[in-house]
Amino acid sequence: MDLANNPEPDEADEEVGAQEQQAEQLAYEREYEDDYSWEQLQEDDQGNLRGPDSAAERRARRTRTLNAAHAARVQRGLIRYLQVVVDLSRAAAATDMRPLRAAVMAGCLARFIRAFFDENPLSQLGLVAMREGTARVLSPLASSPEAHIARLKSSLDTGGDASLQNALDLAVGGLRSVPPYAQREVLILFAGLSSCDPGDIMASVQAARAARVQVSVVGLSAEVYVCREMTRVTGGRYGVALGESHLSDLVLEHAVPPPMAPGSSNYSLVRMGFPRREPQAPGAAVFTGPEAVLLSGGYTCPQCAARVAELPSQCHVCGLTLVSAPHLSRSYHHLFPAPVFVETGAEDEAKRCAGCGHDFASGDLTFQCPECRQTYCLDCDAYIHEVLHNCPTCELTCR
Repeated sequence: MDLANNPEPDEADEEVGAQEQQAEQLAYEREYEDDYSWEQLQEDDQGNLRGPDSAAERRARRTRTLNAAHAARVQRGLIRYLQVVVDLSRAAAATDMRPLRAAVMAGCLARFIRAFFDENPLSQLGLVAMREGTARVLSPLASSPEAHIARLKSSLDTGGDASLQNALDLAVGGLRSVPPYAQREVLILFAGLSSCDPGDIMASVQAARAARVQVSVVGLSAEVYVCREMTRVTGGRYGVALGESHLSDLVLEHAVPPPMAPGSSNYSLVRMGFPRREPQAPGAAVFTGPEAVLLSGGYTCPQCAARVAELPSQCHVCGLTLVSAPHLSRSYHHLFPAPVFVETGAEDEAKRCAGCGHDFASGDLTFQCPECRQTYCLDCDAYIHEVLHNCPTCELTCR
């Protein structure tokens, strides 16, 4: 027996242990190789290290609030039909965003879906996945955010190439039947740098433009010429994420309705119905929706007495748009936004915030409503413009 070619068991175990230790070290280095958290540290006048400047963060938050307030004065559509296309090709399995790009995109989309229906209660959203060179519908156009999120999280398998043309054709085809007064939009989350298409993608882009569909793209890798042209031709927006937080910001920007293009819609009045909610007793079960599912409860169309499962929706029998009064009231702020508050600073004589009652300290940022002259802190200012959408003291004064 040749002992030179058969090492002793102890030597073999030591070699295996060394390989495992080296693999663990490489995994550790790979996990933290792109983590430059020390770059956020700042040095004060005494040479001590401290975290990011909170004042700068508050200023950035104020800037976002101002931008949102100024943008609110642009005419926007209240009824949107949005198709979200998710890239689940092999590029979505990259680990530059931990744990995977696909998981990060799913988390961003979950937050976006909830924000979308909070900002657009009369709208509908659908999900389309790009995988293996094809595109398929994950969930059709509907108004249930939790159903969309559950379907997305259960379909995160990645593989193959992405096909922008197939995804665009499928998304635009699903928007052709929506009412003409609604805004038609496609939002693409593109993780790769290439697209495997069966034909000329620019022909599909021109078809989307002819169908009045606005296409926007959020990239995760780098700027791609085709995506830039797609958004330019259709009037959408294009952005490339620099990191996970920037990706979330880029995606959430699309929750607010985009400005309406001149002459995009000539409708001044839209026919709607306010259905009656039916009891959910077991004996009240009827066939509901276009699939004729036997359910209790639901809503009865006031025009044809058909039963639908949720609101807002479109009656599958007569085509009437069905909404509820709370949906209309939540869309009110897009028509009459809150005024932009003026930063006052040290010259203001107010002692405390008119919203939360917080006592102002020296150096605090304070903001005054130009109509009622009441002063608010930064947090209340952001809450009024981002969530409440009206000045509470103005509402009390009007009453």
